[in-house]
Order: sequence, then C-alpha cells, then structure tokens
Amino acid sequence: MDTAGSAAKNVKSKEFFYAATGAEIDVLAAVRDIMALFKLTYAGGWPEGAALTKLGGSSFLVAVAVSPAGAEVAVKVTVSNCDSDGNSQSQSACQTRPVPPAGGKNAGREDVTGVARHLVRLTLLLLMRKITAKNPAPWGILRGVRPTKIAHRLLDQGESCHNIISRLVEDYGIEPAKAELVTGIAIHQRPMLARPGHLADGKKISIYIGIPYCPSRCLYCSFPAYVLPERREQLDAFLRAITKDIQSTAKLVAKYGLAVESIYVGGGTPTSLTATDLNNLLQLIKCAFWGAETKEWTVEAGRPDSVNDEKIDVFRHNGVNRVSINPQTMQNKTLKQIGRRHSVQDIIDIFGKIRRAAIPVINMDVIAGLPGETAADMDDTMRQIVALNPENITIHTLALKRGSILKESLNSGIINEQVLPNEETTQAMLQLATQYTASMDMHPYYLYRQKYMTGNFENVGYAKPGTDCIYNIQIMEERQTIIGIGPAAGTKAVSHQGVWRLQSCYNAKDVFAYIANLDNYLCERNTLLSRLYGDHKEDSLC
Repeated sequence: MDTAGSAAKNVKSKEFFYAATGAEIDVLAAVRDIMALFKLTYAGGWPEGAALTKLGGSSFLVAVAVSPAGAEVAVKVTVSNCDSDGNSQSQSACQTRPVPPAGGKNAGREDVTGVARHLVRLTLLLLMRKITAKNPAPWGILRGVRPTKIAHRLLDQGESCHNIISRLVEDYGIEPAKAELVTGIAIHQRPMLARPGHLADGKKISIYIGIPYCPSRCLYCSFPAYVLPERREQLDAFLRAITKDIQSTAKLVAKYGLAVESIYVGGGTPTSLTATDLNNLLQLIKCAFWGAETKEWTVEAGRPDSVNDEKIDVFRHNGVNRVSINPQTMQNKTLKQIGRRHSVQDIIDIFGKIRRAAIPVINMDVIAGLPGETAADMDDTMRQIVALNPENITIHTLALKRGSILKESLNSGIINEQVLPNEETTQAMLQLATQYTASMDMHPYYLYRQKYMTGNFENVGYAKPGTDCIYNIQIMEERQTIIGIGPAAGTKAVSHQGVWRLQSCYNAKDVFAYIANLDNYLCERNTLLSRLYGDHKEDSLC
C-alpha cells in the first residue's frame, strides 16, 4: 500500500487517505469509486499511528476492515475528518452478508471478493451521505447500464413489488424514487419479454442495422459515425458490404426458423443516404426480415437536415411504422452550439410531413444538460414538443463521453466547464420533462444509464399507451436474441438454462475494417447462432 508520511503533514483539500486491515481482499478500487462521487481524490495510504489532527479541513481518512470468516462476510468502514477548528471526528458503520457457496457466487452473481467490495461501496456511500449531507449518487452503488435487469431477476425469484423496492434501497443504496421508477418499468415490461421454457419466445429475435454516416458530427456524440463520403466508390463499397451482411443474416433467419419481431435501422443517421440508396436498402431489409411476426420497424431520421419529401415517401412505401426524430433541444442557440445545421422550424416542418405520411409512431429525443441551457430552456423545449404530440419521447441526460468533441474541448479548455448546467439544474430539467410526459398520458417504458452522466442520473423512454418501442425494451433487458448488421453492430445470442445467458460478437467500428474483414465477422456470427439454434456444424466451417 502507498505511504503518505510527508503528505499527512501537508494535506490538500478534497482528498482522502486510506487504511485497511483484515483479510487480503483488495477493496481500494471500491473506496475510490465512492469517494470520486464526492469529488475526493486518492492521496495515498495513511501512515500507521499518524494523528488524525494531521488531516486537512476538507480531507478524509477511510479505514476499512474486511472479515470473510465463517458463514458471513463482515465489513466495517470508518470515516474520519477534522472540523474547521482542527477537532477530529470519526463515524463507523458495519454490514454483513452471507458467504457465497464454496467457489461459487450468490444470487447477485458475486463471489466472496465481489460481496466484500459491494459491502464496502454501500457502507461507505451511506456514511458519506450522512457526513456530507449530500447525495451525488441517486442510483446508489449501481454503475451498470441496465438497472432494470436487477428488478427482473428479483421478479423471476417471485419477489413482490414492495420487496423489490426495499431491496434496491437497502442492498444498493438507490433513492426510493429511483427504486420505484425502475421496478415499475420492469413490471410494465414483463408481458413483452421472453418466458423461460416457451419455445416460440426463444425463436423470436430482433434485427439491428447500423448505418455509420451523419451529415456532421454533433458536439456531444461519441458514436462511431462518419460524414457521408464524397467519393461514390467508398459509399458503394459500404453498400455492397452491408448488402452481403443482410443477405447472410436472412439465410440464418430462414435456416433456424426465426421470427423477426422488430427491426431497427439506426446509426449514425440512416437518412444521410440518398433517397435512392435508402430505398434500395429498405427494400432489401423488408424482403429479408419482414414477416408475419414482425410488429415494429424503426428508422432513425434524427437530423431534419437529412430528411426530405422523397425519403419520407420511401418510409411509407416500405412499411416503416416508427420514425425517430431527435432534435435534442428546441432552442436555436443550442442547436448551433452542438453542431446542428438546422433550425427549430426545420424540426417542426419535418415532423409535420412525417405525421401527414401517416407513419403511426414518431419518437423524439431530448437531452437535459446541454451546454448553456437552463431549466427555462427545457421548459420551452418540452412545451414545443408537447404541441407536436409525438407518441414516444426519450429524455436523455448529457453524458460527457470520451471521444466526443465536447469532452475534448472541456479537457483542452476550449469550452469552459461552467457553460454546462450543474447537477441541480439538470435534475430540475429532468423533473420538468417528466411532468410534461405525464401531461401527455405517457408512461416510462424503458431506462438505461451511461458512464459520465451529469449527476449520475438516467435516460428514460416514455410512450403513450400501446406505443412502446419493442426494440428498445429488448436491447436493454437482453432476453431476446438481437442480430447486429453493419459497422459497430453487435449480435447478442440469448438463452435460458436455469439462468439467462448471453453470448455476443461484434463487428468492427471502423467502416474500412468492417468491409475488409466482413467474412470473419459473418463466420463468427454464424458460429454463435449455430451454437444457440443449430447443430454446431458451422464451428468447423470457419
């Protein structure tokens, strides 16, 4: 462990030191995770015997004892700090959990080390909330993308709604309102998810087709997307590759008797393609995958500057029944700042044209926490969206993603971090947006989280009755096989043998690498699906 003899004499503010006793289980990473939420950086190990009075006024000492003895894993966490007068104070808390079976894992899929780290995170979070009177982690110690999966696992075990909410609060430190939200969403989703032992459910799949091109790159975006190439031969090479990808997938669907429930064409911005190329692609997709069991076909038309009357006719003629228009904001000042080449009026005009084309479901995406925006801006954005009256609205929280122009600009100082709404403002924005969706008789139907989100909040999809996006539910809950086509697309093969199991393979993010190595990706996918649905003979063909 690090030592900090000299550091203890000259402690900087907003730091913490660490001391550990007990079993040889490394929990420092768990401690650092929680202290980072409170904007405290690791300053090193605390010298044995050093007086607590050496702590600075804004610094902390975290001492952890882990004892995986007998039938329980026991954890004791003590947090010490000094007040402004230099008086030291300490608070301690303990947690215990049963030891998982020898060499095995508990119901939460944690081994002994996992249980110890879980308890350290939870105990330290609860202590720091108490000491600082702050709660920077409304989702408690959860760091995963899919908190609804925990609620589903508990529902599988026969737990009641009340018990699930209690366990999410007690076992993970989730705020009660978040626990109620995620449990309610999981219960709402149950009729749409596969049931163990039902053969027909196991044969249902969804298809994702990724088009990697956009009119331009948005400030906040880190998705693998490219500006549409000027050289036609480059685009033709991609179109040939994705055609081969679609045709290969169609053969697998037919061979194993799979039923395609939903089709999702995303990206990127699929409508970056010309109307002719888009029509050819959608016709190919329709012939390959549309069948008696297909209920939903979504095409992302996120950028109004990429859509025109001809492309809307392409949607209608090919049977697309859900279109996603993603303004992110209805503020012209923000659209310009985030790199959009269109106005609010363009969004309104395109929405009206798609509505008049009689496409049944329109989704609109909004982001809370965009640079320079206020709660009043969100209020105005939502007021305008309510006036348009889409069937679905997805409310995102800004995530400062690595690889985005926004993150790079903040790191380099080109953009001042103060232009970003703080956590309190972002929370107010989310609350406003939720109130507007409720006024439209919408319900939350899916939820996911991302790293680096403002305030550690969440993204929530809302829908009017009977308009839930099937694909969004299936991709998040991972209880249906999804075949991914195109650059950066992943195939997730889902099975149930006592527990839900998932195996996956992914195509290259880079378009050129995808084209060059497509045969390898097709072989890998064939093998994966052969193991799930077939006789494994494809294993020897690759």
